[in-house]
This record gives sequence, structure tokens and C-alpha cells, in this order.
Amino acid sequence: MNIIDKSDEEIQAMADLLWRDLVKHSNEGKYGDFVKNFSASLAMAMNQVVAGHQFANSELARNLSDRIDPLGIIRRGEHVTVLYRQRSTKKPGEWLGRLVLGYEDGAVKIFGASIF
Repeated sequence: MNIIDKSDEEIQAMADLLWRDLVKHSNEGKYGDFVKNFSASLAMAMNQVVAGHQFANSELARNLSDRIDPLGIIRRGEHVTVLYRQRSTKKPGEWLGRLVLGYEDGAVKIFGASIF
């Protein structure tokens, strides 16, 4: 099964649910819930201490707006990258959100997530 074979609409629907879940758990500072849909390799690579520090000290990570705009989908190999315009409830401006999705053990998992 390869996620790049899905339609844009199918990918966007899956991605939106996962992105909104990340935003919610980031705002709440709930590390365990934040990583629950990560691939095994990403979950192992995430340093819980560093992530916890980010949740505690990043004004952006704790104040993400639920107002997002999908910007596009990029297909590459066995993964797709979904891009978002992300806003903050406290900081003016816009950020680029990036979500990398693929299949692991038959389920869609997050292989990368970041805000620039």
C-alpha cells in the first residue's frame, strides 16, 4: 500500500485530522498524545526531554490557532508532504506547517511534522 496512490482529497482528509490533532495536543502540552500517531522511527527519534521543553517554553507551540489553510500536497517515494498555513492565537503572522505521511504496518502514520 502506498499513500501516493490516494487522491488529493483522500490525503487532505487524513492529513487535516492528524494536523488538527497535533495542534490540539501541542496547545495542551500533552506529549504522549502528541506523538501517538507518529511512525515508530519518528517516535524513537523524538527526545521526550527536548519535546517537553518545547511544550513548556514555546509560545508558538502552546498557542496554535485552529485556523489553518491547506497549501498543497507533494508526493515522493512512499510518503506525501502536506503543507499548511498555520497561525498563532498569540503571535502575529503566519507559519508554514509541514506534515509527512506514509503507511506503517497498514496504518497511516506521521513520519515528520514541523512548523517554520
